[in-house]
Amino acid sequence: MSQVSIAAAGERAPARYQPATKLGVTGFGFYVYLLSDAILFSALFATFAVLKTATDGGPSARDLFDLKNVGLETACLLTSSFVCGLAMQAAEARKPRELTALLGVVFLLGVGFLGLEIREFGGMIAAGAGPDRSAFLSAFFALVGAHGLHITVGLAWIGLLVAHLTTMGFSESYYRRLFCFSLFWHVLDVVWIAIFTFVYLLGVQP
Repeated sequence: MSQVSIAAAGERAPARYQPATKLGVTGFGFYVYLLSDAILFSALFATFAVLKTATDGGPSARDLFDLKNVGLETACLLTSSFVCGLAMQAAEARKPRELTALLGVVFLLGVGFLGLEIREFGGMIAAGAGPDRSAFLSAFFALVGAHGLHITVGLAWIGLLVAHLTTMGFSESYYRRLFCFSLFWHVLDVVWIAIFTFVYLLGVQP
């Protein structure tokens, strides 16, 4: 083979693969976790779909759900997801003070969402519509409660992120943790939209 053909073959040779970045590896691993969470919520949604009419003569969704309260919850969570996106932009621009303030706003909105949900649960239980009243209510509390538990974990995560940032400063490892939190929070937003649509909106329809 001539030198010209060897050179041409070298030009056509594919470039070597670059090693995966730490952010890419971390993101991939966290996506796997999120898929497992998707399986969990899929099972809870399926359970609710099967049991939504199993009221055992007790109150139904139309008797219990307050769309005004749920609308406020939705507004809190959607706004917090938007602010979380702004926090990621502040992190990319390496603005720790702005990032801390934005994470604080996400935390407060998450607390507001959780407070409204706890108030809803408390009112239902006080009215005798607790999770032990019927299969429908058991499925409802399991699904919505699981989402609320994830929100609680997210709030604790925000606290750790803010504490880390104020004491140890910004680093690449911190950015990876913040990136995973952002994925987690946005997925909870998507799950809540599904709950709002299929549990509450469709639940109050005649």
